[in-house]
This record gives sequence, structure tokens and C-alpha cells, in this order.
Amino acid sequence: MSHEKHSSDINKERFMKKVIYFIFTLPLWSCTLANVNVEVMSERTALENQILGTYNAIDREMLLLASVRGVDFMGNIKRPPKHTKDHQEAVNAMQIIAFHSDDLQAFKKLGWSGENNQGLLTMFPMQKNNIPDMLINFAENYTQKEFEYVISQLNQARKTIYNRIIDLNENLSDADLERIMKISAKLNAENALQGEKIQDNDGNWYVKKKKNF
Repeated sequence: MSHEKHSSDINKERFMKKVIYFIFTLPLWSCTLANVNVEVMSERTALENQILGTYNAIDREMLLLASVRGVDFMGNIKRPPKHTKDHQEAVNAMQIIAFHSDDLQAFKKLGWSGENNQGLLTMFPMQKNNIPDMLINFAENYTQKEFEYVISQLNQARKTIYNRIIDLNENLSDADLERIMKISAKLNAENALQGEKIQDNDGNWYVKKKKNF
């Protein structure tokens, strides 16, 4: 079997695993969004809560669209509801983020990617030594081209969401984009796991340590 064919088979298998994961975790995501909001509302600024609320609203739209049946009880194909182009692009962006979530988690654990101070992802060299046993197969079969493509897709999806947040809030304008990205970077840093790379406001990179409780 050629290397190209082997890579193709791996990509197909990876795609199917993601589809199965996405389908079976839909109920879990829909149950946890509300809990996250309740826990953070009292500790965050009004703008942070506004950003989180809008983000979660777009996320719920994605979940609702994903759960709609493609055919009715008579076997007829159901047409999806019509939405604006900006709305559909935002939902598509959320789907991209959800689809690549497991890969991104692996990238961060391997030190290949980190959360920068602009609310986006930064790529680091794909070091393939000292790999955890559970990620050996993943690291060996992931190519530089695939890695760059996924990070590019995720960053573009995030930018789409940030712009959609502005569109959906009357008190925000394009001039607020940088502020929204900075706040998103702060939230991403808070949600980062131990051992993941984060960039501070001064541009310095550090590895997140265990939280102190």
C-alpha cells in the first residue's frame, strides 16, 4: 500500500470518528452551555458576559440545525430554514470549531499550538519526540500541511464569530473588534488546561500551571 493511500485511509477514519463523536455529544453540549453561563455571570464584566452570551447563542443555533431531521415522517426531504448569509457563515464557523475540537486539544497537549493574546491560535514546530503514548499514532500520521490547514480554518472561524458578535449587538461596532479579540483571548487563557501554551498581554509565552484552589 502506498503512503498516499495509507494517509487517505487515515484521514477517512479520522473523519468518521469525528462525525460519530459530534453526533453522540450533541445532547451533552446542549446541557452544559447553560451551566457555564450561570457559573461565570457574577464573576465577569458586562462585556465579557455579552460576548459569552452571543457566542453561546450561535452555538445553540448550530446544535439546533445539526439535530433537525433531513426527512419528515412521510419520507419527504425537509428544506432547512432560510437564514441570512452572515448567520449561516457564523453557524458554519461554529461547526468547524466543533469538528476540529479534538485535533486542537491534541495540538495543545503536544505543544504544537497555543492561545495568543489576540484570541487566535499560534502554530509552533511539530516536535515529535517525547510524545505521550496515547498521542503517538496521532502525531506520527499528522502532516505539516494538515496541521497548517486546520489551524488556518480554526482562526478564520474564530474571526467570523468575532465579527458576528459585533453584528448581533447594537452597542458594538467594528471599532470594538480588537477589544472583543482581547477579551476572547482572556477567556481562552482561563479555559486553557494545565501544560498548554498561552501568550500574555506583553507578548510573552508561558505554559499554564495547575490552578490553585
